[in-house]
Amino acid sequence: MRLIAEISRWAIPFLLLFIPIIAYLRKVPVYESFVTGAEEGFKTGVKIMPFLIGMLVSIRVFVDSGALEILSRFLQPVFVYFGLDPNLTAIIPLAVMRPLSGSGALGVATQLIDQYGPDSMIGRIASTLQGSTDTTFFVLTVYFGSVGIKKHRYALKLGLMADVIGLIASIGIVLYTFY
Repeated sequence: MRLIAEISRWAIPFLLLFIPIIAYLRKVPVYESFVTGAEEGFKTGVKIMPFLIGMLVSIRVFVDSGALEILSRFLQPVFVYFGLDPNLTAIIPLAVMRPLSGSGALGVATQLIDQYGPDSMIGRIASTLQGSTDTTFFVLTVYFGSVGIKKHRYALKLGLMADVIGLIASIGIVLYTFY
């Protein structure tokens, strides 16, 4: 275990030294390549900025308007209908926020873990859900927008379906594994 910790500790510094040395030995203009890559990265950042701002403003409006709370209350009977513990409805805000914003979902997950504890059913489901789903709307907005993909209808459907499956799987896995 100690060996793995040492390898992990030195892996990135080794790569940061090793890659430029190999590039130099292969006669690649290292500094010029770095500057060109940084320039392209900056252009990409500027290109995706409007998409990112639009998405962040939309999320803030969604949360601040109370729509997240309304949606959470609306979905509670669905959990009860399937015979799940009514306390599991506390996970709904995280399940709704996760496809929208990674940082927003992390904030919700942190609140759930602080409120219920990391070893509680809610804490475990929140942690599992964080690791098993993706920020679907962020991916569509930023990544698809940056490369100019306009028709993302099927990607949206599949992404949201994957998020729902991730929620169901997270609940099932935690219930099967721990309870």
